[in-house]
Amino acid sequence: YETSGVEGAILFLTGGKAAHYSEHFNILVVPCVSPWGYERIQRWTAKGTDPNRSFNPDGEIVEGRSFNPEPETHESAALIRFLREDMGHVSQDDWTCHLDLHETTDTDETEFRPAKNARDGKPIDGEKGEIPDGFYLVQDVTSPTPEWFTAMMDSVKKVTHIAPADSEGKIIGESVSQEGVIAIPNKKSLGLCAGVTNAKYRTTTEVYPDSPNATPEQCNLAQVACIEGALEHLLSVL
Repeated sequence: YETSGVEGAILFLTGGKAAHYSEHFNILVVPCVSPWGYERIQRWTAKGTDPNRSFNPDGEIVEGRSFNPEPETHESAALIRFLREDMGHVSQDDWTCHLDLHETTDTDETEFRPAKNARDGKPIDGEKGEIPDGFYLVQDVTSPTPEWFTAMMDSVKKVTHIAPADSEGKIIGESVSQEGVIAIPNKKSLGLCAGVTNAKYRTTTEVYPDSPNATPEQCNLAQVACIEGALEHLLSVL
């Protein structure tokens, strides 16, 4: 539902790349899980829930953790139902690769997080967090595949810059496992969309469209470049 994620997915479909890779892979593209959020450049649904935390509503809540599951939404339920029923002939273990395309805008700190704290009854301290300036990837520690991440980063570097680590050597408060890659717990347990299948190769992309060093077009192209890098690597190893 975030702009370059949606538009990057559509660009992959319409720019000829999908047709090329479909000769080697069965490809499913869900370009926009939350149309309401896309139209308003908003992480939440109309009911105030982040759909990218709602793919495992029974997941464990860990106090103080930056990633925690949220209640199921109509949007997440629709995608899960599609995968389990309409595509019931494909099991969760049949998926090879899962790319979840995202971005972070300035409104994440100025609007979303204050509103989330207010919703959850937490204090609003007024301090804005630092949004990484550049492209980065989110790695599931239970399936690291470092060579795959390197291939994606090498592809993205041809289009835009990679987010550097902060003064503590982290990105968004998480440990950096390799250039431009942060490692987090199992995505399924966190309710993230990238954990809705059991694909060995899985990640979430992030890019910063409000960066003075990138344009919205570059952000769209970076999403496509990441997909290309991911699939080219898989062609070389599978």
